[in-house]
Parts: sequence; structure tokens; C-alpha cells
Amino acid sequence: MESLGMSRDGHGWHFVVCMKVVPKPEEVRVDPETRRLDRAGARSEINPPDMNALEMALQLKDRFGGRVSIVSMGPPFFEPYLRVGLAMGADHIYLLSDRKFGGADTLATTYTLARGIQKLGPVDLVFCGEESSDGATGQVPPGLAEWLDFNQITLVRQIELDPLRRVVRGRRERAGGYEILEVPLPAVISVKTGCNEPRFMDYRLKPWAFAPERVTVWNAADLEADEAFIGTAGSPTWVSGLAQAPSRERKRIRLEGSPEEVARVLAERLRELLGA
Repeated sequence: MESLGMSRDGHGWHFVVCMKVVPKPEEVRVDPETRRLDRAGARSEINPPDMNALEMALQLKDRFGGRVSIVSMGPPFFEPYLRVGLAMGADHIYLLSDRKFGGADTLATTYTLARGIQKLGPVDLVFCGEESSDGATGQVPPGLAEWLDFNQITLVRQIELDPLRRVVRGRRERAGGYEILEVPLPAVISVKTGCNEPRFMDYRLKPWAFAPERVTVWNAADLEADEAFIGTAGSPTWVSGLAQAPSRERKRIRLEGSPEEVARVLAERLRELLGA
């Protein structure tokens, strides 16, 4: 009988979490010249849905053993943010960092991430947040599944791993109910925002988590990436223009009087608006 702590290939369970460091949405700006996000003046954080994805992977590690690897594509300053994941219980970070990766759309991004995951060796499950707060396309998880030729379940709130049958079941919400999908491993799982409560860092792990050897940095050459598929060259989509959404000035009407009078006037105003 197969050990619950081992995958079918004889190695310990290997769960990969794709994580991204994003600018705080309320502080980011768009450069009108390059038409790209200008994050110079913005504070950064781990993409919130990715924290839910990490928690889901760590729960499987707690139950079945194995290891959790974090894979991220971005500049070197991502590293200290990602190390939070190590202090939560992940085992290693693989940062894909090269100027050649710059300007990537979701197609080039998923190709690069897939090359990194393939370089890790056998992988059982890949977890992603449902989308990033700075792009919000939701295209990375299914794109990864295509490049890796893995099965996939999207927008999952709960999962169950069946080690003996080598399948994963994912539960996701539908209008008026929910559905449960089952696919064979390996698979890519996109995790719904807020589906769980990410654990706190274990401060006893902090010295270990911030040791230099816990992070491996790979560039395009390390991944043996085809340069026609990375960065700007591998990105068939681009921003052709920018326009500011129109805004309306608030009327700032203040109602005075007793509570009864204010309620009456408010009801009249609402009737007028609804009638219009």
C-alpha cells in the first residue's frame, strides 16, 4: 500500500505555491509613457489570494507530509516579502529573476513560471491565488495548467487529496449551491480569495527563514527558456492607451432636523431618485 507521506513516484509529496509581490492597490500609479504600473512610490505586499493558496498547501503538508516550494517571478526586492512564507511553514523559495522577464503579459508569465516548476522535478499540486490585485485577469492558473499539461480546478474553496487513488477533489461555489470536481494528479488549483485564514508566522522559524540558502534565484539561462516566449518579446498583448474614468462630484446634501423629519425627507428624496 502506498504511504500517505509519499507520492506515486516515490518522492515525498511536493506542493508548489505560485506567489506574487504586488503594490498596494490604493498607492499604485500608471506611467503614462510606458503604460505600465509605476510602483516606485507604493508599498508592497504579498498578493492576498496567494496567501490563501499557501495556507491550503500548508494544510496538506501538515496532514500528509512532504514539502512546499514557493515559486515567484519578479525582481530581487521580492525576496524578503516571500520569506514570510518560509516563516509560515514553506520549505524553499525559487525566485525567477532576470531583466529579460520584464514586461511580460500573462502568456509570457505563465511560460516562465512553468519552466521554473518543471525544473523543480516531480510536482503533485500547484496552487495559485485566483488572480493578482494588480492585474486581476485570472489567467495565470489556467495558463500554467496548459504549459505544464496538468489537470486543473479553478476557484476552489476546499480541497481533499486522495493519496491512494492519486486524485484531488475541489469544492467551489455555484449560483444557488456548490459543485465538487475530481481530477487526477498532477493538477493546478486556483484558490478563491478569503477561503481560509492564513496562519501567522512562527517567529521561532524567523532565523531559519531568513538564512541565505533558503532562496534559490534562477535567471532565463538557468531555466533554459526560449527568449521568444519571455518578457516583452513573448507577450502578444500590450496596453495601447490610457483613459481616466469619468467621476461625478458629490452633492454633499446634509439633512437637518429631528430624526423623524430627516427620515421623511430622506424617503422623499429616495422616491424621487427611484422614480427618475
